[in-house]
Amino acid sequence: MRFLRPLLYLWAFPATLLGLVVVLLSLPTGGRLQVVWGVLEVHGGFATWLLTNRGLGFGWAAAMTLGHVILGRDPECLERSRRHEHVHVRQYERWGPLMLPIYLAASFVLWMRGLDPYLDNPFEVEAYAIDD
Repeated sequence: MRFLRPLLYLWAFPATLLGLVVVLLSLPTGGRLQVVWGVLEVHGGFATWLLTNRGLGFGWAAAMTLGHVILGRDPECLERSRRHEHVHVRQYERWGPLMLPIYLAASFVLWMRGLDPYLDNPFEVEAYAIDD
């Protein structure tokens, strides 16, 4: 099973690449980086700005996962949401480059049906079920 790990990182890499862009923008703006459970975690600087920016639609987010990169507002947010966000890491390993488009499409369909595009999203339902 260990030989599959590099393939999972490669399969999720398109989203991880987006996360690495956030890392590169966060570090020179005061961000901090750590590796936890095989995943890069970044908080502060640009990552915090991105997660708190209401104009981009993320104003409420404590953390967010992009492949094998987890963005957090601060260390406390990362700590509180780590198990939840690692469910999303496994989802990226399962869905690879399809994860973001499917997640966004599911949110859009839910919104069109009058449901909550975040809390009713099957990816979030799974993450909250495992996290609880």
